[in-house]
Amino acid sequence: MGKLSALACCAAMALGAPAAKVFPYAYTQEDLQNGLRLVVVPTGFPNIVATYIVVQVGSRNEVETGHTGFAHLFEHLMFKGTEKYPQAKYTDTLQRMGAASNAYTTEDYTCYYTVVSKEDLPTVMEMEADRFQNLKVAEPQFKTEALAVLGEYNKNASNPTSRLDEVLSETAFERNTYRHLTMGFLKDIQAMPNLYDYSLKFFDRYYRPEYTTIVVVGDVKARAVRALADRFWGGWKRGSYEAEIPQEPPQTAPRTAQVEWPAPALPAVAIAYKGPAYADTSKDTAALAALALLAFSPASDLYQRLVVSEQRAAALQASAPDHLDPSLFEIVVRARHEGDLEYVREQVYETVKAFQEKPVDAARLDAVRKNLRYGLALRMQSSDAIAGILTRYVALRRTPETLNRFYDQLAALTPEDVRAAAEKYLTDNNRTTVTLVGAKPQATTAVGR
Repeated sequence: MGKLSALACCAAMALGAPAAKVFPYAYTQEDLQNGLRLVVVPTGFPNIVATYIVVQVGSRNEVETGHTGFAHLFEHLMFKGTEKYPQAKYTDTLQRMGAASNAYTTEDYTCYYTVVSKEDLPTVMEMEADRFQNLKVAEPQFKTEALAVLGEYNKNASNPTSRLDEVLSETAFERNTYRHLTMGFLKDIQAMPNLYDYSLKFFDRYYRPEYTTIVVVGDVKARAVRALADRFWGGWKRGSYEAEIPQEPPQTAPRTAQVEWPAPALPAVAIAYKGPAYADTSKDTAALAALALLAFSPASDLYQRLVVSEQRAAALQASAPDHLDPSLFEIVVRARHEGDLEYVREQVYETVKAFQEKPVDAARLDAVRKNLRYGLALRMQSSDAIAGILTRYVALRRTPETLNRFYDQLAALTPEDVRAAAEKYLTDNNRTTVTLVGAKPQATTAVGR
């Protein structure tokens, strides 16, 4: 298709024209002989190029007992340099280019991204290929960075929300590796400094071309980018390792847990239901995404009642499952007072029951569909933003086309599809509820002179 702008795509829909693909840019998708995938998206935004490198390794891949947190650790270690580009030279080169560069780790993947002027793309491709193929981290560096990760964990642990998430995952999952957060289990992070040899094995398993997709978006031509990929990445050797991800057994009864936070904090309740793995060829993923907005977004009846009218909740939000393995449909409510926790929890349960029993109004579903589609289109306002959006979907299916297929499923949803998804997944036996309560503020006594 032609190179429509995102806003033009929205305008066509508003005028009643046939809906274009939600991703409006033409792209090329090619595989090198070693299994590396290259996705190139020329845009109309001049001069700037965003390079996002997606490695299909996240906390999900940490399948060996006692060895969690290594995907996140390598997000740090990958900036330690090589013989050709030591850390200082790598950093100085990026600074001279005025590049924006960073990385992040999720349950399903790790992403490294750099945004530069188009004339600097060859240098970026060379430096990235070098560190992916020739990373050199001495054991003292490894130990120092492992301790830095422990510091990061301790910093996060000072936030009650992080602890709530941690307990929810540990309670909801028994076998699947989503049981631990991206940072890993604390005891494993504490043991990391002594696992240098294992780290070399972990890197060798997953930092391989068959696990890697390079997404290049911006003022580029596909043929020139392919030539760079062949030049710098073509000699990278394919691996042979495939992880066996533990499958979660069916949950047969509701689960509960409570977090006693040692300092004053807003009370909260997290309610999660086991959901499906991401799919773009059936309606369940799209139906649950719509349900999260219909039932728990600021436009929902429950939000308007709990947060706006009654003011018994300070916040309400929900997220739908969108992972490689079956994951959680999660609702989090922050109550204003501990005495309101039971009330807001029961209101969530009742809202779920209502969506199971009666199809949502068709006009409300249509409004949610439009909100999701227009919101996505309006976010595509730079090459960097477009690459960032694509990355999440590329990590799931290694192709931008899954974004179009998912939104096609969303467009085909009926009110009965949403009701059926609620009935299928948001059941009592699929539910885990975790509450968090803070310590009572200590009373102070005024003392006169």
